[in-house]
Amino acid sequence: MSEKVALVTGAAAGIGASCCRRLASMGMAIGVLDLDEERCAATVTSIENAGGRALALGADIADRAQVASALAKVRDRLGAVTVLVNNAGIAGFSPFLEIDDAAWDRMIRINLTGAFVVTQEVLPDMVDAEWGRIINISSMAAQAGAPHMAHYAAAKAGMIGMTKALAHELGPKGVTVNCIPPRFITGTIMSDQSFVAGKQPLLREAEIAAGPIQRAGRPEDIAGAVAWLASEESGFVTGQVVGVNGGRYI
Repeated sequence: MSEKVALVTGAAAGIGASCCRRLASMGMAIGVLDLDEERCAATVTSIENAGGRALALGADIADRAQVASALAKVRDRLGAVTVLVNNAGIAGFSPFLEIDDAAWDRMIRINLTGAFVVTQEVLPDMVDAEWGRIINISSMAAQAGAPHMAHYAAAKAGMIGMTKALAHELGPKGVTVNCIPPRFITGTIMSDQSFVAGKQPLLREAEIAAGPIQRAGRPEDIAGAVAWLASEESGFVTGQVVGVNGGRYI
């Protein structure tokens, strides 16, 4: 994989940062993208200290001009992007009747439109190479639902639908498209918002006990699945929803 370049969004911390480090360990150069470029420094430094190549990027993923500018830097410094991990997103917790239009629109804009924009901007590189891997990080909330998260679940379900549609469309071009909908992952901003801030009605202990594998998920769990889906070995796998959730959703 030494000639591959990957772009990971939401990569300053948590799942995104773990995916960056794992893909870099496979010999890929990494575009580390987040809303705040300065927050990407720690991820970039960890990759460079391990002998890899990485580039910090700042962009609002739903702003096409900002995404195009960031990609121009990646292509100039690292090369064409043939692995994309759409990980960036936000969470939100409100009873359905209290979700206003602005909150709904912001959730869809970042969690779904952002993935659409970044994928569209990256895809020409994959088509030119006749090889590509697109991995969308959705949420188990899209499959099972979640109280007070109707807007979040709807946006993440849209990612699953987009994954399947693109798998049909892009398979003949040598590009696979798959989706990982995690259960809650410890040590991430979303997890802290859900449980530390007490906004999610389901307690952490109850969530852990609800799955056959009774521990919290870790960013490295998601990164391991991402690494396989980004590899040559997964070339016959596309349009799949790969549940990395400790068996919580079977």
